[in-house]
Amino acid sequence: ISEIFGENVFHLEVMREYLPGEAYKSMKQAFYEGTRLDRAMADQVASAMKDWAITKGATHYTHWFQPLTGATAEKHDAFFKPVGPGKAIERFDGDLLVQQEPDASS
Repeated sequence: ISEIFGENVFHLEVMREYLPGEAYKSMKQAFYEGTRLDRAMADQVASAMKDWAITKGATHYTHWFQPLTGATAEKHDAFFKPVGPGKAIERFDGDLLVQQEPDASS
């Protein structure tokens, strides 16, 4: 089990491989110090995360969270956005990573 544990986690070692140096540094600072990522860095992280996930065979992602209601909730989305009849583009950017409603009220 120890050989496969975490193999599908976008952790700091994976980030080091997929992120540009400045984005990795910002992400590490956010991770350890609780600083916020600016929008440009969030876009870079999202792009790297999408690229990594697609290499793992992912087509969808889940945002799992714990709202203040005491229950858990999750939201499922795809990396693809329809743009016309029979056409789609890959999409996953920083606005999907940034905190929006801290109380998960929607």
